[in-house]
Amino acid sequence: MGVRVEMPSNNPIVLLREREGGRYLPIWIGAVEATSIAYAQQGITPPRPLTHDLLRDVISALGAAVTQVRITDLSDGVFFAVVAFADGTEVSARPSDAIALALRTGAPIVGAETVLDEAGIELPDEDEGEGETGRAAAEDEVQQFREFLDHVSPEDFG
Repeated sequence: MGVRVEMPSNNPIVLLREREGGRYLPIWIGAVEATSIAYAQQGITPPRPLTHDLLRDVISALGAAVTQVRITDLSDGVFFAVVAFADGTEVSARPSDAIALALRTGAPIVGAETVLDEAGIELPDEDEGEGETGRAAAEDEVQQFREFLDHVSPEDFG
């Protein structure tokens, strides 16, 4: 869904949305990773490669390919992720780094069902009017996300 700064703490948060369902997965991340994720989402290419751009380029230069990023676990409020490669290799990663890399490589981001069960939240659905365009629906979704972030804190997730 995107990156936003949670107020009043000014902590960046990335929000993942379940593709076939109504749950959202909020993950608090660092400022550098938030910037990297936002750049990738917006198609911004910095004048010099960021760390995640460098990692993508190294992976490509070695002839490897990222096939999937998985958010695998949540333990004591800390999320864990894995970057999966075409040859079957898996590398442990922070979710923020894995997400930034996935956005640069086009790899899908998958959340483990157990993680979604533990930390996923459902935002209330609003009734969609007849003839509402996809853009208006997306704007409603973003507005719900902003309202959610205005009232959520890390303590809400254990």
